Amino acid sequence: MQLQKHMTRLSSSYIILLLCIMIPYGVKSQIPTPQQYVCSSSIGELKIDGILTEEEWGHAEWTNDFVDIEGDKKPKPTYRTRAKMLWDDQYFYVAAEIEEPHLWATYDQRDAVIYHENDFEVFIDPDGDTHQYYELEINALGTVWDLLLIKPYRDGAPAIDAWDIAGLKKGIKLNGTLNNPSDSDAGWTVELAMPWSILNEAAPNGKNPEAGDTWRINFSRVNWQTEGTGTGYKKKINPETNQPYPEFNWVWSPQGVIAMHQPETWGYVTFANSSTKDAAELLGIQEQYVLREVYHLQRAYFKDNQAYTSHPDLSEVKKDWKGDIMIYCTPSMFEAIIASNGMTWHINHEGRVWKTSSQTNNQ
Repeated sequence: MQLQKHMTRLSSSYIILLLCIMIPYGVKSQIPTPQQYVCSSSIGELKIDGILTEEEWGHAEWTNDFVDIEGDKKPKPTYRTRAKMLWDDQYFYVAAEIEEPHLWATYDQRDAVIYHENDFEVFIDPDGDTHQYYELEINALGTVWDLLLIKPYRDGAPAIDAWDIAGLKKGIKLNGTLNNPSDSDAGWTVELAMPWSILNEAAPNGKNPEAGDTWRINFSRVNWQTEGTGTGYKKKINPETNQPYPEFNWVWSPQGVIAMHQPETWGYVTFANSSTKDAAELLGIQEQYVLREVYHLQRAYFKDNQAYTSHPDLSEVKKDWKGDIMIYCTPSMFEAIIASNGMTWHINHEGRVWKTSSQTNNQ
């Protein structure tokens, strides 16, 4: 089913924007630098069972160990989590290794709110515009919750809970015993194969990625403090509040805040094949980084003034950005634009990012 069947697309026409200025970039950014990963192609067939013994997985690099969702603001995670990725003509493959001394999972119905217990989560924004992206959560029982976000919650997102990754393959390998507090476990491994036939609904031109393409992806692990009950586990209660202690959120690419729905800080995953350079060129990273800072400045200004401005405070502009930013705005809308390396990058008041060719813009 194509994405347009899930939603009524907004008109592509825009109100004529009134004000235009040229501003030399650079806001000193508080946004964490996203992680980067080169995703190698898989030649052989993978058995999706949670056991990563195939030669292809052996050649795939692990990500850096996960960190707290807020990054360096918080201590390193108690338990190790890491992931790796592969791809072929049919599937995007994800594997994760999750250290966990107390394996706990009870939700067994699809689309249950999995993160109310321990889980592993995948977030995918195929075209990197921060809109129309996917979320998948899975627990140690292999129970899945998958959904489509039209845009981030901060921008008034509707979430389509009925959306499913049809044809999803999943495998779980438990290194211990589930829901048994009488012993100590090593953890669990999850392996996923997500069909491009579903993921490309939100991809550029509705197509599978090609070698050299870059998607925005992140992974999260939710981990609760638990205690044994004799027959299983329950969340540990804070005696001061009489509520469960807050969950830990450990992620691959830190968000800087406790919010996974901030796609601009997800990692950059570049798809590679045997002919792709190991250090694949990730086009537009700095440009998107810059525009996202403008977006946050405009949101802060709007909160205080109920309008956007053609003159945001750029006192923290980075000195090493030599280009310009064009800002067009009305009180209720804005669009910021950077022209760089033959491309033009845009961001608007809804946080949507996209690019056009400079040639197209000059016509």
